[in-house]
Amino acid sequence: MSKNVFLETWKLDSLFKGFGDSLELLELMAQTKLGIEECTERIIALNLSTGQSNEKLIAIVLRDMGCIQNAVSQISSFIVCLLAEKPANQKAISLQGQISSIKADHSSLVQRFQKKVAEMEPSLWNTLINTESLQDYRFILEEWRENANSGLSVEEEKLISNLMVDGYHAWNDLYRSIINNLRVTIDVDDREQEFSIGQATNLRSRTDQTIRKNAFIALENTWTNQQETMARILNHITGFRLQVDQKRGKSNSLEQSLKDNRMSEATLRAMWQVVARHKPAFVDYLDHKAQLDGHDQMPSYDFWAPYSEKKTSIDYQNGAEFLLEQFRQFGPELEGFARTAFKKGWVEAENRPGKSALAFCAGFPLSEESRVFLTFDGSMTSLLTLAHELGHAFHNHSLKSVAPLNQKYGMSTAETASTFAEMIVLDAAIEQAEDRNEKLQLLDEKIKRSVMNFMNLHSRFLFEERLYEARKQGMVSADRLNRMMEDALNEAYAGSMSHLPVHSWISTPHFYITSSPFYNFPYTFGYLFAVSIYAKAKEQGKDFEKNYLALLRDSGSMNVEDLAMKHLGEDITQESFWEKGMALCLKDVEEFIRLSSKSLVSQ
Repeated sequence: MSKNVFLETWKLDSLFKGFGDSLELLELMAQTKLGIEECTERIIALNLSTGQSNEKLIAIVLRDMGCIQNAVSQISSFIVCLLAEKPANQKAISLQGQISSIKADHSSLVQRFQKKVAEMEPSLWNTLINTESLQDYRFILEEWRENANSGLSVEEEKLISNLMVDGYHAWNDLYRSIINNLRVTIDVDDREQEFSIGQATNLRSRTDQTIRKNAFIALENTWTNQQETMARILNHITGFRLQVDQKRGKSNSLEQSLKDNRMSEATLRAMWQVVARHKPAFVDYLDHKAQLDGHDQMPSYDFWAPYSEKKTSIDYQNGAEFLLEQFRQFGPELEGFARTAFKKGWVEAENRPGKSALAFCAGFPLSEESRVFLTFDGSMTSLLTLAHELGHAFHNHSLKSVAPLNQKYGMSTAETASTFAEMIVLDAAIEQAEDRNEKLQLLDEKIKRSVMNFMNLHSRFLFEERLYEARKQGMVSADRLNRMMEDALNEAYAGSMSHLPVHSWISTPHFYITSSPFYNFPYTFGYLFAVSIYAKAKEQGKDFEKNYLALLRDSGSMNVEDLAMKHLGEDITQESFWEKGMALCLKDVEEFIRLSSKSLVSQ
């Protein structure tokens, strides 16, 4: 039994009293709008052609822009949390419209400053960028200067940002609203029950194959009923993005995603090459598991099934204690942070209907806090999801001492921190396994993450690449989207899986996220990158936590190539780096097949 009582529902009132009716929230929104207006006026008045005292003026502007960025994040995160716990919250929906407008103005503010620094003469720019007082901002300033050449004026960029609020971003809002309000009726334990999408998805981890299959069929039928609407939404999102990319002079949407992730295409291609080279090993794993269950091929609805039919479940209290124990083995700061999160009500984990289906972590930089959201059902999958989101929160925690403008990191490094936390938990659990069956169960969970990152995420990447090409020719029908998804899944899984979820283009919310295209490959990057970091951590023990924190702190002010070179001494544009992480994943597959082969022989 757990010695502590950890809250299963989060505390939002400590952030803004009154929730959606918070006067504090409304006041901060008003102050932020005014701050954007005043900062915009100062940027317009900046004369950077003389070079005299520019560093002092720019330092002031950067300080103000950092404060505005933190305020926007604080407000936006709070509204996201309100909508996650009650998707139909009308006040929160209204507030979401208001913050969307503020975010558009903030985007225009940044673009205006980018244009200013981009117009500086090279000699003046070189003098400015080498000023000692601006060294903390050197990376972000150089990045902004490089990204300013979009081919559009400030006014045109502002117009696009404003149009996005009720156009582009609104499609994502509509998608989430539909998903959050859907209910699925599934036959479970010989009676029909109603589930939210999140609860229905969690049934994939049940020990009873009939329940897993029933949930799969019910969800696919639900997606079939929604596919015409969802096809329109996805077409409008991709169509708008293609038009904006064209106006900004970008060759494709992948270019923007690579910039957002501060990653070179050479790094991306090297990673995918290594993944493709080693897929046969994971096909062997899937085929082996299918044979253990008496199948010739793995049905997709069996993928998340626990290895053993023996029901394994852990309640939230003991699950939290388990995570704390594993984090303690890594280092005191991670364990102390997670304990604070559990005790202070930063985690929303209750298993109840009506919640959003998507797990996430929301950062609150003004309060120096985070909030973690998931539906905890007692399975190992949900326990690892909890560890994953706490990893994101720890990343936010590590950046508290960093200048606000250097706290914004790419998704690829964000997924590194979350995956790293998962690995700490899984590997420790595997080492502590009391018997062969328990070890197999945990190894299975670990390998599933490799399969997800090397196969499922690859299918999403392939689908999205092909979607943009198809969308250039016009609207893409729902039936064609189904075929494209099926083809991508078959290719990514190398034909090793049956009963493919052809509606994954609907059930995968990442395709509808409008903050950035290609919300997929950063997960694979983060996974393999985290494997390599974890290997170093195992070598150095608890002393590594300081190095790990230093890497996380630099994640907002370096590209991923420089980050890896500085903290790992590795060139990640070379396949040899990715091979090192892949070798550890392949070792897991070999161990699983070796240990489980006895079960296959005895059948």
